[in-house]
Amino acid sequence: MHLVNDDFYSFLSTTAPPSDLSPGTPVPDEDSVVFSKLTYLGCASVNAPRSEVEALRMVSILRSQCQMPLDITLSVPGVSEGTVRLLDPQTSTEISNYPIYKILFCVRGHDGTPESDCFAFTESHYNSEIFRIHVFRCEIQEAVSRILYSFATAFRRSANKASLTAKAPPLTPDTDVFTFTVSLEIKEDDGKGTFSAVSKDKDRQSFKLRPGMDKKIVIYVQQTSNKELAIERCFGLLLSPGKNVKNSDMHLLDLESMGKSSDGKSYIITGSWNPNTPQFQAVNEETPKDKFMYMTTAVDLVITEVEEPVRFLLETRVRVCSPNDRLFWPFSKRSYTETFYLKLRPVSTSSERKSNSDTLYEVVSVESETERERRKTTASPGILSSGSHDNDEPLLSGSGDVSKECGEKILETWGDLLSKWHLNLAVRPKQLPALVRSGVPEALRGEVWQLLAGCHNNDHLVEEYRTLITKESPQDSAITRDINRTFPAHDYFKDTGGDGQDSLYKICKAYSVYDEEIGYCQGQSFLAAVLLLHMPEEQAFSVLVKIMFEYGLRELFKQNFEDLHCKFFQLERLMQEYIPDLYAHFLNLGLEAHMYASQWFLTLFTAKFPLYMVFHIIDLLLCEGISVIFNVALALLKTSKDDLLQTDFEGALKFFRVPVPKRYRSEENAKKLMELACSMKVTKKLKKYEKEYHTIREQQEQQEAPIERYERENRRLQEANMRLEQENDDLAHELVSSKIALRKDLDNAEEKADALNKELLITKQKLVESEDEKRRLEEESAQLKEMCRRELDKSESEIKKNGSIIGEYKQVNTHTHTHTHALTHSPLMKVEGCEKCSILFSKEGRLKVLSASKEGSEEDTDEEKEALKNQLREMELELAQTKLQLVEAECKIQVPQLLNTYLIPDITTHYMKMYTSRCLKWIKTFHQSCPKTKIRGSTGH
Repeated sequence: MHLVNDDFYSFLSTTAPPSDLSPGTPVPDEDSVVFSKLTYLGCASVNAPRSEVEALRMVSILRSQCQMPLDITLSVPGVSEGTVRLLDPQTSTEISNYPIYKILFCVRGHDGTPESDCFAFTESHYNSEIFRIHVFRCEIQEAVSRILYSFATAFRRSANKASLTAKAPPLTPDTDVFTFTVSLEIKEDDGKGTFSAVSKDKDRQSFKLRPGMDKKIVIYVQQTSNKELAIERCFGLLLSPGKNVKNSDMHLLDLESMGKSSDGKSYIITGSWNPNTPQFQAVNEETPKDKFMYMTTAVDLVITEVEEPVRFLLETRVRVCSPNDRLFWPFSKRSYTETFYLKLRPVSTSSERKSNSDTLYEVVSVESETERERRKTTASPGILSSGSHDNDEPLLSGSGDVSKECGEKILETWGDLLSKWHLNLAVRPKQLPALVRSGVPEALRGEVWQLLAGCHNNDHLVEEYRTLITKESPQDSAITRDINRTFPAHDYFKDTGGDGQDSLYKICKAYSVYDEEIGYCQGQSFLAAVLLLHMPEEQAFSVLVKIMFEYGLRELFKQNFEDLHCKFFQLERLMQEYIPDLYAHFLNLGLEAHMYASQWFLTLFTAKFPLYMVFHIIDLLLCEGISVIFNVALALLKTSKDDLLQTDFEGALKFFRVPVPKRYRSEENAKKLMELACSMKVTKKLKKYEKEYHTIREQQEQQEAPIERYERENRRLQEANMRLEQENDDLAHELVSSKIALRKDLDNAEEKADALNKELLITKQKLVESEDEKRRLEEESAQLKEMCRRELDKSESEIKKNGSIIGEYKQVNTHTHTHTHALTHSPLMKVEGCEKCSILFSKEGRLKVLSASKEGSEEDTDEEKEALKNQLREMELELAQTKLQLVEAECKIQVPQLLNTYLIPDITTHYMKMYTSRCLKWIKTFHQSCPKTKIRGSTGH
């Protein structure tokens, strides 16, 4: 916790509170300072609870935006174990409260700013990953420093300073060991932006990991015995693949958060783990099938009263699965829990201490339950003697494994019995008691217990249970406190907030509402837990109701435990008859039955003894009644007589608490004890002793003076009256708190309703606008469709027109080509038709070598040859020009459509006429120049 602003620290020397602040108003805390004339501006979520910048920003926002400030009185405790309370200034009724250990940071507004009269603190909300800031404004600006000074006083653990001035209290062998339960949970990125707890293999108890996924390590530390030690912070969270690793092989993880849980019972540390780093490669590669590996996790804690950091080391099995494997979640096993025994001794008075140190103890040893079991197995396979170190700590409730294996003959016998019993559930089979004395098979206990208790037709209780769990219990805090201490050694119940604890809480809460006269009594949770291990919640509740009402267990809690005292008298009379020497020894020691047997009767032996023995006792209880408790108690005393006769008063109490339950961890010893208990016949004697007890009580009442009797009765009535007044005050407090909460909820609901109405109007307006826009767009769409349709029709008509033009164009080209070809070949045809010309030209229009000229060389003269050659050259030149013009005409055919359509025929006609005229001219000239032609012409050819 940091308290910012230099002005605050300069004010710490001022010890007297301002007179306007009324610090003398009484509040629930004895040592607290009360400040009035304050206004609560509201709260908001923050991501960085220890950031001054973000805190000041939220103060500024809430101060400017607060519309409904709430006048309050603030109570700040003087010790770190206290609670900050917000009170109604009119009635001094508590509105809200915040334990000091959950407050993380305090800040005040800077001088010269509008926020100078404001202060705020951040706190962890519900769990260590959600944080809120609460902002207040002071009517008297100078009071801010005084308020923060009171916070600083609480943060300095002033409650511990008085004890530090004296010597550390001496530790006895019973108190030098502090028990912690440390739970490990591995969370994995689920691909949705959150981290989910990984599952565990039911058979091998190994965590099932996936390669390449970011992970988080979450450690839960909870102290379960001895004086509570204050955990200041986590010094480091380390991880390494393997088992029995060296300190140098451990790798430090990045810490994300640390702090107490919402209920204040556990200390939670969260660290991030990137498995893709080289040092964690071994636990990032797929593990072969049916194999597993070990992983070691260490957490170093700084404890205020301990001189050095304390390390808890957890070795767990892990298995890296294929990314394609489907991981099925078990119903509760998502964490690994280990019990540690921290042995301390007081720091020597001669050793130097710092003046401001809280150190009281130094570490002697830290040992886990696994190491203890391993050492016990190595040292001695048998039961340890009462003087061994193992007996220093009592056996945790819920210890011991109960196998479901059973012989085939026993199962067949029970199967036949159950078949007959189901035919007539109103009558128990004759052979049932004999079978129950040997123990009900574990696999059948759930069914048999319900039949023994008469819960075969309990639909009304089942329906009532479902209604009861929805109601509030006035003993909710006591139930919640006991839940974490019930069966901490059992996997189903040891996880804080797990399925087991949740079901157990609901059953205890439902019974406290169901039985208003007795309500919830300490010890009921152990019996409910035993039932939960064998049947669902509804059936467990039904059997619990039957045991409490029909087996007489609730009578032990009535009339100032009068019936319980009768049970103690009966037990002592049985001891006097069956174990007279032990009875005489206890009488000399002044050891009475209520000093060691209270828990036996109130919890039916379920609190401290191994589960194998506990289940067998419940078998007999449901079959034969509550008198079985006397049989078991007498058998315990008889088998432990020799050891108890050698003890003194304290030694006897310790023997009942530690060695006696541990002696029956062995199933063989437990069976022998239960056989001895079943062999004792005490029912008739119990009735006799009960009459003796009531006779003695009547004699005592008669001998008692009337005034003393009336005074005693008056004291009893006064106590009852005080209890009822306290309950009335509590109910009135709850009523006022509920009214305030309901008023706030109603105001919030009205604000939300107004906001929703405004949003509805805006939404309706937007809907109308959207519909108008829709209609406009539909009209535009129709217009566009019509336009497109017209354009499409126009395009289709143009396509048809262009198609006809192209067809005509093709026909014209064909016609032009045919006509041009005809024009090209017509002169040649005429040349071929002339005998003279065909001699001179080939079919292609080329000049031949004239053989005729050789024959008539004698007749023709040189001039004529020369003239013919000249004419021939002229003809060839004209022919070449004609071909050139023909090529040009063919190229011009490619001119655009209109030119081709209207101009080409004229050009072609023009060239045809020119070519025809030249050809005719040439032929005419040729005929004129040719002698034969001249002769023929002269002869009329």
